[in-house]
Amino acid sequence: MTFDPNAKIDSGKVSKRGRGVAIGGGSAVVVLGLFLLSQLTGVDLTGLVGGGTGGSDSSQDQTVACETGADANASTDCLITGAATSLDVYWTDATAQVGAEYRAPGDIILFEQSTNTGCGQATSAVGPFYCPPDEQIYLDTGFFDELRTQFGASGGTLSQMYVIAHEWGHHIQNLTGVLASENSGDTGPASASVRTELQADCYAGSWVGAASTIADADGTTFLEPVTDAQIADALNAASVIGDDRIQEKSSGQVNPEAWTHGSSESRQKWFSAGLAGGPTACDTFGVDASQL
Repeated sequence: MTFDPNAKIDSGKVSKRGRGVAIGGGSAVVVLGLFLLSQLTGVDLTGLVGGGTGGSDSSQDQTVACETGADANASTDCLITGAATSLDVYWTDATAQVGAEYRAPGDIILFEQSTNTGCGQATSAVGPFYCPPDEQIYLDTGFFDELRTQFGASGGTLSQMYVIAHEWGHHIQNLTGVLASENSGDTGPASASVRTELQADCYAGSWVGAASTIADADGTTFLEPVTDAQIADALNAASVIGDDRIQEKSSGQVNPEAWTHGSSESRQKWFSAGLAGGPTACDTFGVDASQL
């Protein structure tokens, strides 16, 4: 998707953290993002991300300075800032549709190698994730290159913004109580873990469906109308990080009972459901296994 060059974006939503800021860790590892290592191996490796005293170290955080849609079109950091601005405006109203009162998440933290979070120490290997205790989204932007080079994604700006919108969806789930009530750690194609991730995909799709109508304070829409090719890029990104696709690529075998995020087909299906029907179409917990 392309930003209107004249749209005003909020530079206070994204911060950049110095390389390897965090050495400590945390006792509450509740990372709920794209657990790439767990998906690759079929084994829950998230316990390796914690340890220590916890807490978030923001001493070296620097706000990403972006002002307009033209900035968002020119750099990845500002693209993320623009997406965050649009997502914030969208969910300010849309959260009521899923029965919650909106509050904005904390910053999106861009980091390299490793960082300390409210969920414990995290490394780039974990992939993008949302941390419920500090309500922040963490991302090593090198992940976008990995989507293309390691997982074979077609790329494109909407595929990058899909990743941010998915993690923002986890924040909405935090507000609705889903993360607290469904955090059982179970796995499998119809597990609460998969339903949680598919709902976040659906919430991402709902934002994309409305994105070209969301405007800044002056009435300038942030994003130009989405094209079929851009939607295809986002669906492709959802597909390549499906549990079945990753398992087959890494081991040549597919083990549905180890799934934590859902199949490629399911991830595409629920993104499309949100795209067409908005956030009220995202009740992944109200359908039986055959409908996931």
